[in-house]
Amino acid sequence: MALQSVWDFIRAQEAYMRSPFFPVLFSLTVYLSFCLPFVVLDLLSSRVELVRKYRIQQKSHVTWSMLWNCLAQSLYNHVVYIFPLTVLHWYWRPVSYPAQAPGLFRLVWDIAACLLLFDFQYFIWHLLHHKVPWLYQTFHKVHHKYTSTFALTTEYSGAWETLSLGFFAAVNPMLLGCHPMTEMLFFIVNIWLSVEDHSGYDFPWSTHRLVPFGLFGGAPHHDLHHLKFKTNYAPYFTHWDRLFGTLHSE
Repeated sequence: MALQSVWDFIRAQEAYMRSPFFPVLFSLTVYLSFCLPFVVLDLLSSRVELVRKYRIQQKSHVTWSMLWNCLAQSLYNHVVYIFPLTVLHWYWRPVSYPAQAPGLFRLVWDIAACLLLFDFQYFIWHLLHHKVPWLYQTFHKVHHKYTSTFALTTEYSGAWETLSLGFFAAVNPMLLGCHPMTEMLFFIVNIWLSVEDHSGYDFPWSTHRLVPFGLFGGAPHHDLHHLKFKTNYAPYFTHWDRLFGTLHSE
């Protein structure tokens, strides 16, 4: 009943959601909303010891120039690349909003399945872009400009990386036949986990500390990748790095 009430409220905004502007504004708003608290922490970390002690690389400092550089790149990618593609998608594949909300179990199951599939796709993509020098130099090197991560580095990347990873995230709910509500929640969860991975902070309540048995790498996992380059290629979970022998904790 709770899910149905939420879905009824969402469907009441259908006129806005059918706009070709909605996917870009939705993505950008969610992304910047998740980044904002970390940006505030970044600006405080050089002056407040309580904040600095949770930074993974405590000697690194985030400047206004670094923040603006990453923000400008993200806005550029959304306006120049993502928006035209969402307009084409809107034209070719109109979205249908069923009256019935998904069941809670199906919603959780589908989000988990989308995350696991995206994690696998990203791992293979990421591994190839590090192992093949041409791919790294041509496409992925941009994302590695900063060896100490902060939230706005999440989407600091070139057009190819932005579009290919965005394609994985967009196509997986379609492949798995997810409900539109599930698709929206997957996008939100996926963006949050990506931002948290790049945040540069390791808090007691961080996701990787809440998931048992070291199954989820989190910010320390990905921050080490930016620092050492040849480790920890999976974005979220650790099983693929364990299997391929690329998992490192220090």
